[in-house]
Amino acid sequence: MTKPPRTAESAAVGREWINPEASHVVLVGAASYRSPDLTQLPSVRHNLAGLRRIFLDPRIGGFPEDRVSQLLDPTQSAEIGNLIRKAAAQATDTLIVYYAGHGLIDDETNNLLLTHIDSVHDAPDLCLPVEHLRRAIHGKGQAKRRVLIIDCCYSGLADGRMGPAEQAKIGSRAAARILVSAAPTQRGPAAGEPAAPRPDTEAAEPKPTEPDDRPVRSGWYTMASAPPDRKAHAEDPDSCTAFTGALVKVITEGAADGRERLSLDFLFDQTRALLEREFPKAPSPEQASGRTHIGALGFVRNPAAQPAPAPDPVLTPPRPSRRRLALFSTAFALAGVGVGAFGVPAAVDAYQRWNPAPAVGACSERAVLLDHSDGLDKKDVEYEPVEGLSGLALAPGSRAKAYAVTDNEPGRIFPVDLGEPERLAPVAEKARTLRQADGSAFEDSWFDAEALAVEQGGRTALVASETGPSIRRFDLVTGRQVGEDLAIPKELRYWPEGGAQTGRSIESLALSPDGRHLYAGWEAPLAQDGDTRGRGIIRVQRYTGTPGGAYRPDESYAYLAGDGLMLADLAAVGGGRLLALERQYTLGRGNAVRVVEIDLTGARDVTGVKSLFRLPADALASSKLLFDLADCPPGGPGAVATSEGDQANPLLDNVEGMALGPRWTAAPHPGRHPLYLVSDDNGNSTQITRVYSLAVDLGP
Repeated sequence: MTKPPRTAESAAVGREWINPEASHVVLVGAASYRSPDLTQLPSVRHNLAGLRRIFLDPRIGGFPEDRVSQLLDPTQSAEIGNLIRKAAAQATDTLIVYYAGHGLIDDETNNLLLTHIDSVHDAPDLCLPVEHLRRAIHGKGQAKRRVLIIDCCYSGLADGRMGPAEQAKIGSRAAARILVSAAPTQRGPAAGEPAAPRPDTEAAEPKPTEPDDRPVRSGWYTMASAPPDRKAHAEDPDSCTAFTGALVKVITEGAADGRERLSLDFLFDQTRALLEREFPKAPSPEQASGRTHIGALGFVRNPAAQPAPAPDPVLTPPRPSRRRLALFSTAFALAGVGVGAFGVPAAVDAYQRWNPAPAVGACSERAVLLDHSDGLDKKDVEYEPVEGLSGLALAPGSRAKAYAVTDNEPGRIFPVDLGEPERLAPVAEKARTLRQADGSAFEDSWFDAEALAVEQGGRTALVASETGPSIRRFDLVTGRQVGEDLAIPKELRYWPEGGAQTGRSIESLALSPDGRHLYAGWEAPLAQDGDTRGRGIIRVQRYTGTPGGAYRPDESYAYLAGDGLMLADLAAVGGGRLLALERQYTLGRGNAVRVVEIDLTGARDVTGVKSLFRLPADALASSKLLFDLADCPPGGPGAVATSEGDQANPLLDNVEGMALGPRWTAAPHPGRHPLYLVSDDNGNSTQITRVYSLAVDLGP
């Protein structure tokens, strides 16, 4: 629970507060970088998602949607400045600007440099000097108050270097206190880095110099989290940075004392206290100048004083992670309140109030989202990036050991430990580069692998490539090809032999549970097959053989994909049943991802049929929707990072791989199967490599 404010001015909230209708929020985050000198910061995506939802929440921020602007991964400094100036021109009450990303120090001037996607170390001209950010905030508009929240390394250097002209614009009575947040690095302090001494904040805090009833009329306020010589802390890439995460928790929890609004000073006090309890290695927010009554401004509504929202019937209450619950219990103990005094249920209940609801729960009657993780996003293993993951397969009989194949150059297979389905923690091992039998590279260096199926015994895998197209067997230890290529029927090849669309050939592979059949799915209809009212006629080629032995094409089937969707991957259930992963991206609408169940029983063998365009409906395999990823619970504020562009659900991205695990026989999901999905970031800084786990009911 939050402690009461320590000063009268912090409690003096209610005389004036932000008017959302006359204010504007600008959220800027630099999560991705092209330069290898700057590490990726996936936590920044969570920061922006969490803060955006807080400001839009009618119980907390209450801002109209057109009063909250977001800029993820700007490509140049001008993008940031232009967005801020546009917002400043609209705000007459309060302008709020938030920035998170890498912070650098100019060696010549010792000034703080903010970064964007094309920033480079030791290149100040490719960064945004913090004073330019301040000028943009004060350059235009009639806003009475300007609030800067900055989460970047060394941000103590942003401690109010305002010249006389800047001070005049906001009023001589507005010398605000600075709260500084150090830049989020995706790790803790470097080895050997001295821990900064924590100031005695109780002793150092200045006394109010004016009466408590002074109106909060105008002013400048900067909030951040660390001294000028320290880096920030981002413990978990799957959640917010330490500082912003603590701020989001404090706002979301609110204050139990019944106050209507939460002041800036109150939020600072509670954020600092929470950081010191939960992240003792993180730098402590420092107070760079004396408080003024701008700190008593009612910044957001107190959610603890608002009526509780109705529970979402779709969400299944999650079990808190052991690590975070342990941290919470420790915080209780440090606060002098034993968990035992409240009982475990009360502790868990308090924990869940401190943590926004994760994205878990029912996606349909037959599918439940268990977890998702961005733990592989922008990672590398021995300097090879984990990117372009386009196919996923489980090791035989396993629910945790998987293999992911890349579609970039050269083709690779990454062994991946997924973790528990309810608590995904994917970790990639050193990749195996796909080579010819003699160890040499393929003549086409871009192998363009799109799918894989691991064979019984776990020693070899069949890999499909759109180059060719081809299906080859590889040794999972050496990465070398074993045996000859599998035959591709003539009509399924590229022109002039067949009708496959360029770059839209074999996209999926699946082995039947007994290993007797291999299914290969084409991503898009053949040129001569076309579509039926926007639904593509997709061919699936069946092979028959033995595990580790020869597979030969025998029968071919077809089914209608969803409207405008293409086939991305297959998983074999058994008994002639398949799961098909369908996906598509549409500009302005984002990604569409769904999984359907296909039943080949009774479907016609279309081998040798030149065109399927006028084939009767009963000749096609039947399909039934299992779930649509857009219907899965998106979680609470900050629970899911967002990629660039519009999405119906923040969970959505370019999902291309799917793997089905063996049926559970025991609780908590007896009779269901684990199903894993993986998204392909295309090596693009604006997309996310994400792993999903679900429990699906496939019947007997």
